Amino acid sequence: MDYKAWFQCIDGCPDRYDLNEIIYRCRRCGGLLEVVHDLERLKNRGGAAWIRLFDDRYKRTEYPYGSAVWGKKEWVCPAVANENVVSMYEGGSNLFWAERLGKELGLNDLWVKQCGNNHTGSFKDLGMTVLVSMVNQMIKEGQDIRGIACASTGDTSASLAAYCAYAGIPAIVFLPKNKVSTAQLLQPIANGAITISLDTDFDGCMEIVQQVSRQEHIYLANSMNSLRIEGQKTVGMEIIQQFDWEVPDVIIIPGGNLGNVTALGKGFLMMQELGVINRLPRIVCAQAAKANPLYRSYLTGFQEYQPIHAEKTIASAIQIGNPVSINRAIKVLQTFNGIVEQATEDEIANAAARGDLTGLFNCPHTGVALAALFKLVERGDIQKGDRVVVISTANGLKFTDFKIRYHEGQLDEVTPRYQQHSIDLPPRYDDVARTLEKVLRKRKGSGVRGQGSV
Repeated sequence: MDYKAWFQCIDGCPDRYDLNEIIYRCRRCGGLLEVVHDLERLKNRGGAAWIRLFDDRYKRTEYPYGSAVWGKKEWVCPAVANENVVSMYEGGSNLFWAERLGKELGLNDLWVKQCGNNHTGSFKDLGMTVLVSMVNQMIKEGQDIRGIACASTGDTSASLAAYCAYAGIPAIVFLPKNKVSTAQLLQPIANGAITISLDTDFDGCMEIVQQVSRQEHIYLANSMNSLRIEGQKTVGMEIIQQFDWEVPDVIIIPGGNLGNVTALGKGFLMMQELGVINRLPRIVCAQAAKANPLYRSYLTGFQEYQPIHAEKTIASAIQIGNPVSINRAIKVLQTFNGIVEQATEDEIANAAARGDLTGLFNCPHTGVALAALFKLVERGDIQKGDRVVVISTANGLKFTDFKIRYHEGQLDEVTPRYQQHSIDLPPRYDDVARTLEKVLRKRKGSGVRGQGSV
C-alpha cells in the first residue's frame, strides 16, 4: 500500500509541504513543522497485523528492514525508496534489566534502555539515518544539496559525520570550543566532516548554523528538522516491542534541546492511535540544574517560559538554555502527565557512579536521569511495583575524561561518594594475596561496594 507523510505546522496551519522540500518552518506563521502521517491509511492494517510485521522484520537481514528504525518504515518515512536508505543497522539496543540497582532502590522492575549501543555511541543515530536518507534521495532526484550542517554538543555531530561519510555527502559541524569531550570531537574529524569549533556555547552555534543553512544548498540537520524526530520516536516503539508490546509505567529521559522528549511522546501516541497499545506511560524529563529552562517552566505549571543562559555542566550534551523543541516538549509532558526534575552537578556525578557499580557504565546525561529517578523514588512519585525505564542516551566510553576526573576527585562541586582507585603492587604473589585478603575482608565487613583502594 502507498503510505503518505508530509510536513505540517505544529500550530495547526493547514498548509502541507513535501518531505523532499527544503523547509524548516511554516510559511504562514513561522512555527516549527512536524511530519504528519496518513493515519487513516495506516489504520487499514490493524494493530495486531502491525505487531506481526514489525516482529517479523526485527533485526533480520533484509535491507533496510533489519534496522529497528527502518523495520517500521511505514510509520517513519515511507517517502524514501529502499535503495536510497542510508542505514548502519541502528536501533535494537539492549534493554538492560537493572536488577541490582533496582533492589537498592526498592524497585522490582527497573530497566535501562542502552541507546549508547548504537553505531556512533548515542541515540542520535536513530534520527540521523532518516534525515540523511531523505537528503540522499533528494540528491538522487537532482536537488543541489552540497552538504548537511548541524550545531552540536557532541553526539549529533558524530552521528551526522558517520552517516554522511557512509553516503558520500559532505558534513559540516559546528561545535562549542572546549565544551565537548575529546572522543566527541574526534568522531566527526575522523569521519572527514568539516569541523568548525566556535568560541561560544551550543546556543551560539545554533544561531550560526541556522544562518548557514539559509543557503539552499546547505541542508539543516538539527532537531528543528522533524525528520530526525521520526527516527528518534522509534525508541519508545522499540521499548514496547522488547517488552512484548506491554507499556511500562514510567520512562525517564534526559532533556536538553528536547527533541528526544518530543519524539518519545510522538511514538507512543502513534502506537495508541494505530491500536498497538491501549495506554500511555508517564514521561519524566530530567535536566541539569545549570541548564534547566524546562524545569523552571514546569514549576509554573508551564504557564511561563524564559530562555536562560546555560551554565557549564558536566552533562555537556544538554547544556542548552534555549531549546528549539520547547513547545513540542511541553505539549508532550502535558499529555503524558509528565514530571520535570533537575539534578545538581554532585547528584549527576554520584548517580552515574552509583549505577556503574551495578554493572552499567554511564555517561553524565544518564547520570541526570538516574539522579531524577532516585529523587522520585524517595518522595514516592515512583512506587515499588512500577515498571520503570531509564533511557541512557550515550555510551559512557565517550566520556572517559568525566569518569577519570570523578574518581580522581577533580570535578568541581562534586564530592565523590563512590570513588574507585587501582591498587599498585609489586609483582609478588605474597603481596597480592595479602592485599586481596585485606580488601575483600574490608568489603564484607563494611558492606561498601566497589572500594578498590587500601
